Amino acid sequence: MSDALPRRGVATLARPRVYGWAVAGLALAAFPFYLDRFWLQAGLFAMAAAIGAIGINLLTGATGQLSMGHAFFLAVGAYGYCAFAGDGKDDLTGLGLPGWLAAVLAVALAGLAGGVFSPIAGRLRGAYLGIATLALIFIGQHVLFNAHDLTGGFNGRAVPPLSLFGITFDDSELLVAQVPFGSAEKLWYLGLVLLLASALFARGVLRGRPGRAMNAIRDHRIAAGVMGIPVARYRAAVFVLSSMYAGLAGVLLALVFQRTVPEYFGMILSLEYLAMIVIGGLGSVAGAVIGGVFVSLLPQLLNRYSDTLPLVSAPGTGGIAPGEAARYLYGAAVVAVVLFLPGGLVRLAARKPKRTAQPSHSSGEER
Repeated sequence: MSDALPRRGVATLARPRVYGWAVAGLALAAFPFYLDRFWLQAGLFAMAAAIGAIGINLLTGATGQLSMGHAFFLAVGAYGYCAFAGDGKDDLTGLGLPGWLAAVLAVALAGLAGGVFSPIAGRLRGAYLGIATLALIFIGQHVLFNAHDLTGGFNGRAVPPLSLFGITFDDSELLVAQVPFGSAEKLWYLGLVLLLASALFARGVLRGRPGRAMNAIRDHRIAAGVMGIPVARYRAAVFVLSSMYAGLAGVLLALVFQRTVPEYFGMILSLEYLAMIVIGGLGSVAGAVIGGVFVSLLPQLLNRYSDTLPLVSAPGTGGIAPGEAARYLYGAAVVAVVLFLPGGLVRLAARKPKRTAQPSHSSGEER
């Protein structure tokens, strides 16, 4: 009898959350039927950013390893997909593989690149690892701009469309309930599936034994080693996993952009991913998603509504460009979160009103 009341309380609290997730899922599934291309593309950019943010949050938020080279692994995923799926008709390197296989190999290639760097990641920590990974950005930018046969040089290269289960994710129309589905509409559901799978896998890692070991390494490295945790091995493995998440985000970005441009995968992109996890919440999958959505959507919204916002205007017309204004805003958000909300925006959703304690009843004598 005494356990019935707490269990009922937990069930009562869980029901609104389940209903909320169900409503959110139905709304996301219905968006392609009602939203125009701009909002769908903005949502896809947010999904790709959230996937990449989950990866770096596993490394930085959960394990305490600072990485400044996340953009490098996004570039490996994006250009790896183009090289594997390209047919070579544009005089650029292409193996002509099926799109789904090219995507899998691109993610594996990003993981392999992370594995090559993982011995360094396993032995360095803090600012030292940040400086070491910063070198990846400079190396990557040099290769992207100069390996013309592979990357297309400064102008980049076109991205081959993905084909999966007989559906080609390009601008060819697919009628669903008399609604024409183009590339953005079709990619929307693919992005939702990839984001959900990425979030669930990361959540399982953090809630299991690996997650406890990662948190122990983050909180006290020496104590974790004394307890028998192979610190260097875990650091290296998480770095590889984070690289694969970045590679998957790069593939999705390439499919949405439909063209890869070397300039995009620079240091600013890596800094934006660090801002995502700080704003959303370090060490939290939900925080990574919230931060990724916030940082990726902000410049696009400012760009769309630049005509009606004060001080913000289109590039080259005076005033502050939307991209620059967005960096000011999420830079200020980082400072505000660090000062006033150390747990990130996810802590706002996690806060619950205090409940008055219920007296416990026992079937025996009162003690």
